[in-house]
Amino acid sequence: MIDMRFHIMTLFPEIFNSYMNESIMKRAIEKGIIDCKVYNIRDFSENKHKKVDDYPFGGGAGMVMTPQPIIDTYKHIVETNKIENPRVIYLTPKGKVHCQEIAKKLSIEEDVILLCGHYEGIDQRVIDMIVTDEISIGDYVLTGGELAALVVIDSISRLIPGVLGQNESFEDESFENNLLEYPQYTRPRVYEGMEVPEVLLSGNHKKIDEWRREESIKITKERRPDLLDKK
Repeated sequence: MIDMRFHIMTLFPEIFNSYMNESIMKRAIEKGIIDCKVYNIRDFSENKHKKVDDYPFGGGAGMVMTPQPIIDTYKHIVETNKIENPRVIYLTPKGKVHCQEIAKKLSIEEDVILLCGHYEGIDQRVIDMIVTDEISIGDYVLTGGELAALVVIDSISRLIPGVLGQNESFEDESFENNLLEYPQYTRPRVYEGMEVPEVLLSGNHKKIDEWRREESIKITKERRPDLLDKK
Protein backbone atom coordinates (compact mmCIF):
# COMPACT_ATOMS: atom_id res chain seq x y z
CA MET A 1 0.00 0.00 0.00
CA ILE A 2 1.31 3.46 -0.95
CA ASP A 3 2.17 5.56 2.12
CA MET A 4 2.17 8.96 0.43
CA ARG A 5 0.67 10.26 -2.80
CA PHE A 6 1.86 13.58 -4.20
CA HIS A 7 -0.39 15.38 -6.68
CA ILE A 8 1.28 18.27 -8.47
CA MET A 9 -0.51 21.04 -10.36
CA THR A 10 1.91 22.77 -12.72
CA LEU A 11 2.44 24.27 -16.17
CA PHE A 12 5.74 22.41 -16.54
CA PRO A 13 5.28 18.69 -15.80
CA GLU A 14 8.56 17.69 -17.45
CA ILE A 15 10.50 19.17 -14.55
CA PHE A 16 9.00 16.61 -12.17
CA ASN A 17 9.19 13.65 -14.53
CA SER A 18 12.95 14.11 -14.75
CA TYR A 19 13.62 14.44 -11.01
CA MET A 20 11.28 11.70 -9.83
CA ASN A 21 12.89 9.18 -12.20
CA GLU A 22 16.28 9.36 -10.52
CA SER A 23 17.99 7.97 -7.42
CA ILE A 24 16.13 7.63 -4.11
CA MET A 25 12.84 9.01 -5.42
CA LYS A 26 12.76 6.51 -8.28
CA ARG A 27 13.41 3.59 -5.91
CA ALA A 28 10.73 4.76 -3.48
CA ILE A 29 8.18 4.89 -6.31
CA GLU A 30 9.23 1.47 -7.62
CA LYS A 31 8.82 0.03 -4.12
CA GLY A 32 5.32 1.48 -3.92
CA ILE A 33 6.15 3.64 -0.89
CA ILE A 34 5.33 6.93 -2.58
CA ASP A 35 3.49 7.94 -5.73
CA CYS A 36 3.81 11.15 -7.70
CA LYS A 37 1.15 12.27 -10.16
CA VAL A 38 1.66 15.38 -12.25
CA TYR A 39 -1.21 17.37 -13.76
CA ASN A 40 -0.74 20.00 -16.45
CA ILE A 41 -3.00 22.92 -15.51
CA ARG A 42 -3.13 23.99 -19.16
CA ASP A 43 -4.94 20.73 -20.05
CA PHE A 44 -7.93 21.90 -18.00
CA SER A 45 -8.24 25.36 -19.53
CA GLU A 46 -11.59 26.06 -21.20
CA ASN A 47 -9.98 28.76 -23.35
CA LYS A 48 -9.77 27.67 -26.99
CA HIS A 49 -6.08 28.64 -27.03
CA LYS A 50 -5.47 26.90 -23.67
CA LYS A 51 -4.64 30.24 -22.09
CA VAL A 52 -4.16 30.15 -18.31
CA ASP A 53 -3.28 33.75 -17.45
CA ASP A 54 -4.58 37.30 -17.84
CA TYR A 55 -3.77 40.92 -16.94
CA PRO A 56 -4.18 41.88 -13.27
CA PHE A 57 -7.12 44.05 -12.26
CA GLY A 58 -5.88 47.43 -11.08
CA GLY A 59 -2.91 47.33 -13.44
CA GLY A 60 0.67 46.35 -12.81
CA ALA A 61 3.43 44.36 -14.44
CA GLY A 62 3.13 40.75 -15.52
CA MET A 63 0.25 38.31 -15.76
CA VAL A 64 -1.82 36.43 -13.18
CA MET A 65 -2.93 32.79 -13.44
CA THR A 66 -6.72 32.59 -13.79
CA PRO A 67 -8.94 30.59 -11.41
CA GLN A 68 -10.82 28.25 -13.77
CA PRO A 69 -7.97 25.98 -14.99
CA ILE A 70 -6.54 25.61 -11.49
CA ILE A 71 -9.85 24.90 -9.78
CA ASP A 72 -10.84 22.38 -12.45
CA THR A 73 -7.47 20.64 -12.10
CA TYR A 74 -8.02 20.48 -8.34
CA LYS A 75 -11.53 19.06 -8.73
CA HIS A 76 -10.22 16.39 -11.09
CA ILE A 77 -7.52 15.35 -8.60
CA VAL A 78 -9.91 15.16 -5.66
CA GLU A 79 -12.64 13.31 -7.54
CA THR A 80 -10.49 10.77 -9.41
CA ASN A 81 -8.39 9.93 -6.34
CA LYS A 82 -11.30 10.10 -3.87
CA ILE A 83 -9.46 12.46 -1.52
CA GLU A 84 -11.29 13.82 1.52
CA ASN A 85 -10.14 17.01 3.26
CA PRO A 86 -7.09 17.41 0.98
CA ARG A 87 -3.95 19.16 2.14
CA VAL A 88 -3.21 21.73 -0.59
CA ILE A 89 0.16 23.48 -0.53
CA TYR A 90 0.72 26.61 -2.57
CA LEU A 91 4.40 27.39 -3.11
CA THR A 92 4.83 31.14 -2.68
CA PRO A 93 7.39 33.64 -1.28
CA LYS A 94 4.57 34.91 0.94
CA GLY A 95 4.25 31.55 2.67
CA LYS A 96 5.64 30.23 5.93
CA VAL A 97 9.30 29.27 5.52
CA HIS A 98 9.66 25.51 5.11
CA CYS A 99 11.54 23.64 7.83
CA GLN A 100 12.12 20.14 9.16
CA GLU A 101 9.19 20.41 11.57
CA ILE A 102 6.77 21.21 8.73
CA ALA A 103 8.17 18.32 6.71
CA LYS A 104 7.54 15.95 9.63
CA LYS A 105 3.94 17.07 9.99
CA LEU A 106 3.27 16.68 6.27
CA SER A 107 4.94 13.25 6.14
CA ILE A 108 2.01 11.66 8.00
CA GLU A 109 -0.51 12.75 5.37
CA GLU A 110 -1.78 10.22 2.83
CA ASP A 111 -2.27 12.75 0.03
CA VAL A 112 -0.58 16.10 -0.52
CA ILE A 113 -1.55 18.40 -3.39
CA LEU A 114 1.06 20.95 -4.47
CA LEU A 115 0.16 24.00 -6.51
CA CYS A 116 2.94 25.63 -8.52
CA GLY A 117 2.32 29.24 -9.45
CA HIS A 118 3.93 31.12 -12.31
CA TYR A 119 4.03 34.62 -13.80
CA GLU A 120 3.03 37.11 -11.06
CA GLY A 121 1.19 34.45 -9.07
CA ILE A 122 -2.36 33.14 -8.99
CA ASP A 123 -5.77 34.72 -8.49
CA GLN A 124 -6.37 35.18 -4.74
CA ARG A 125 -9.73 33.42 -5.00
CA VAL A 126 -7.93 30.16 -5.71
CA ILE A 127 -6.02 30.53 -2.46
CA ASP A 128 -9.19 31.37 -0.56
CA MET A 129 -11.09 28.41 -2.04
CA ILE A 130 -8.69 25.45 -1.90
CA VAL A 131 -5.27 26.23 -0.35
CA THR A 132 -4.64 24.98 3.20
CA ASP A 133 -0.92 25.83 3.46
CA GLU A 134 1.25 28.51 1.88
CA ILE A 135 4.92 27.54 1.97
CA SER A 136 8.12 29.33 0.97
CA ILE A 137 11.55 27.72 0.71
CA GLY A 138 13.39 30.95 1.48
CA ASP A 139 13.46 34.72 1.32
CA TYR A 140 13.96 35.04 -2.42
CA VAL A 141 11.82 34.85 -5.56
CA LEU A 142 11.86 32.11 -8.21
CA THR A 143 10.30 32.19 -11.68
CA GLY A 144 7.84 29.48 -10.67
CA GLY A 145 6.88 27.10 -7.89
CA GLU A 146 8.27 23.93 -9.45
CA LEU A 147 11.70 23.96 -7.81
CA ALA A 148 10.13 24.81 -4.46
CA ALA A 149 7.67 21.93 -4.85
CA LEU A 150 10.52 19.50 -5.51
CA VAL A 151 12.28 20.69 -2.35
CA VAL A 152 9.13 20.11 -0.29
CA ILE A 153 8.50 16.69 -1.88
CA ASP A 154 12.07 15.55 -1.25
CA SER A 155 12.11 16.75 2.37
CA ILE A 156 8.83 14.95 3.09
CA SER A 157 9.60 11.73 1.22
CA ARG A 158 12.85 10.98 3.03
CA LEU A 159 10.99 10.96 6.36
CA ILE A 160 8.61 8.19 5.23
CA PRO A 161 9.73 4.76 6.51
CA GLY A 162 11.47 2.71 3.85
CA VAL A 163 12.40 5.57 1.52
CA LEU A 164 15.96 5.92 2.81
CA GLY A 165 16.32 2.25 3.69
CA GLN A 166 17.36 2.87 7.30
CA ASN A 167 15.40 4.96 9.79
CA GLU A 168 18.69 6.01 11.34
CA SER A 169 19.68 7.77 8.14
CA PHE A 170 17.93 11.01 9.09
CA GLU A 171 17.93 10.88 12.89
CA ASP A 172 21.35 12.54 13.30
CA GLU A 173 21.04 15.00 10.44
CA SER A 174 20.96 18.77 10.52
CA PHE A 175 17.89 20.35 12.15
CA GLU A 176 17.03 17.21 14.12
CA ASN A 177 16.85 18.37 17.76
CA ASN A 178 17.56 21.92 16.52
CA LEU A 179 21.24 21.18 15.90
CA LEU A 180 23.30 21.17 12.73
CA GLU A 181 24.98 17.90 11.82
CA TYR A 182 28.49 17.05 13.03
CA PRO A 183 31.38 16.59 10.52
CA GLN A 184 31.59 13.29 8.63
CA TYR A 185 34.73 11.43 7.52
CA THR A 186 35.52 8.34 5.46
CA ARG A 187 38.60 6.65 3.91
CA PRO A 188 41.44 7.39 3.50
CA ARG A 189 42.51 8.01 7.07
CA VAL A 190 45.01 10.66 5.90
CA TYR A 191 44.45 12.80 2.80
CA GLU A 192 47.02 15.40 1.73
CA GLY A 193 48.25 15.64 5.29
CA MET A 194 44.78 16.07 6.81
CA GLU A 195 43.90 13.33 9.33
CA VAL A 196 40.59 11.99 10.56
CA PRO A 197 39.99 12.96 14.24
CA GLU A 198 41.51 10.26 16.45
CA VAL A 199 38.35 9.81 18.51
CA LEU A 200 36.49 8.45 15.47
CA LEU A 201 39.06 5.67 15.18
CA SER A 202 39.00 4.77 18.88
CA GLY A 203 36.07 2.35 18.81
CA ASN A 204 34.76 4.00 21.98
CA HIS A 205 31.17 4.75 20.96
CA LYS A 206 30.42 6.78 24.07
CA LYS A 207 33.32 9.15 23.35
CA ILE A 208 32.37 9.27 19.66
CA ASP A 209 28.79 10.25 20.56
CA GLU A 210 30.09 12.93 22.95
CA TRP A 211 32.45 14.31 20.28
CA ARG A 212 29.69 14.42 17.68
CA ARG A 213 27.33 16.24 20.01
CA GLU A 214 30.00 18.76 20.97
CA GLU A 215 30.79 19.39 17.30
CA SER A 216 27.09 19.79 16.49
CA ILE A 217 26.68 22.36 19.25
CA LYS A 218 29.83 24.24 18.18
CA ILE A 219 28.81 24.39 14.51
CA THR A 220 25.25 25.42 15.39
CA LYS A 221 26.53 28.16 17.71
CA GLU A 222 28.80 29.52 14.97
CA ARG A 223 26.40 29.31 12.03
CA ARG A 224 22.82 29.17 13.32
CA PRO A 225 22.65 30.43 16.93
CA ASP A 226 18.90 30.98 16.41
CA LEU A 227 18.44 27.20 16.49
CA LEU A 228 20.02 27.01 19.93
CA ASP A 229 17.54 29.63 21.14
CA LYS A 230 14.73 27.31 20.05
CA LYS A 231 16.39 24.36 21.77
